[in-house]
Amino acid sequence: MAAQVQPKATSSWAVDPSHTTVEFAVRHMVITTVQGRFSKFDVDLDFDPEHTERSKMVARIDTASLDTREAQRDAHLRSQDFFYAEKFPQMTFASKRVEPTGEGRYRMVGDLTIRDVTREVALDVEFAGFVKDPWGNQRAGFSAQGDVSRKEWGLNWNLALEAGGSLVGDTVKIAIETELVKKPTA
Repeated sequence: MAAQVQPKATSSWAVDPSHTTVEFAVRHMVITTVQGRFSKFDVDLDFDPEHTERSKMVARIDTASLDTREAQRDAHLRSQDFFYAEKFPQMTFASKRVEPTGEGRYRMVGDLTIRDVTREVALDVEFAGFVKDPWGNQRAGFSAQGDVSRKEWGLNWNLALEAGGSLVGDTVKIAIETELVKKPTA
């Protein structure tokens, strides 16, 4: 295991997209869960390990980059019924505050904007630590999870099932695994 090297003050970090996943899961026809991911995103983090409340994060996700491993479903999710990716090419999350909840655990509260609707959401975040990679770069790892109601952003399309229930569930589970690289200081 690599040595833990912790910065002493607020520092800026950028996402390593090859070691990061942005995933979602939603119930399908009441009986199963469909999972998907976004392949294009960007994250900027100003992180202060001594004063986490000073930390700030902005994430931008390309809505057209979603992939559920089913082309017809992906096209529908990109349509006006859901993300309307042509008109709203990005969704964003901008943190407002970070609250410690335990050792290496935080609650990050911020504004999630999908389409033209912004709502406050909370993500449970686990900090995995700092490490120096073999090339001398400082890295940090985080996991984040949360649940949102898709209807709060106007993503209301659905079909009633004959046996009861709906084709698409309302609750969307968000799961993010992030590896970040410290930006050089100017």
